[in-house]
Amino acid sequence: MRFPGKTCYAVFLGTTDYARALQLQMQVCGLKKRSLEEDVLLLLEHPPTITLGRNGTWRHLLARGEALASRGVQCYEVDRGGDITFHGPGQLVGYPILRLDGGERDVHLYMRRLEEVLIRVLSCFGIEGSRREGLTGVWTGPKKIAALGVHLSRWITRHGFALNVQTDLSFFDLIVPCGIAGLGVASMSSALRRTVDVPDVVNRLGGEFGDVLGRNLVWLSENELWGILEGHARESEVA
Repeated sequence: MRFPGKTCYAVFLGTTDYARALQLQMQVCGLKKRSLEEDVLLLLEHPPTITLGRNGTWRHLLARGEALASRGVQCYEVDRGGDITFHGPGQLVGYPILRLDGGERDVHLYMRRLEEVLIRVLSCFGIEGSRREGLTGVWTGPKKIAALGVHLSRWITRHGFALNVQTDLSFFDLIVPCGIAGLGVASMSSALRRTVDVPDVVNRLGGEFGDVLGRNLVWLSENELWGILEGHARESEVA
């Protein structure tokens, strides 16, 4: 499913601090509300980070203070949907900043399409991914392998998905993942019993994202993306 003119800039940022990634999302979202026609897909990894969505509660954080500090974990309360989750090295995080148009303007449909992207990526590696009735995310067998949480403003998307590639799953012991007690967590590496590298998954995910979301991906370097954003920012100031 491709739509002429639906260009999406994609960039892999490597390991990026959560606060910086959030600031970048807000910057791109602001530009899209003014002048930026192209969509943007940010792909990255975070240092150890716990985030709480607007539907969550800090009661689902099982560790405090020194226990978090000893593992270098930072905590943020954010405006995405969903409950509590963990981000960290070896986990591929995707932040699509898209303008949803026409028949795309259905939040349920958008979430199912993000899940479909991840299910297809897992299939490329020989992992069977699935959905669960009434829940958001992707499972392999009884364990959750990817979490989703989004925010929409004027039909422009922020936040997105987190796919465990070779994540240290012991970090999830610090929380009640997604607020669901007894939830098992998996990674691609644990499912395959071999190491899967994040850059290999990035390449697969870009193709599946373009096909499912109907975007024509244009891969950029980080510097190229900054240059485009700065140019649009200057144009907005002049206008």
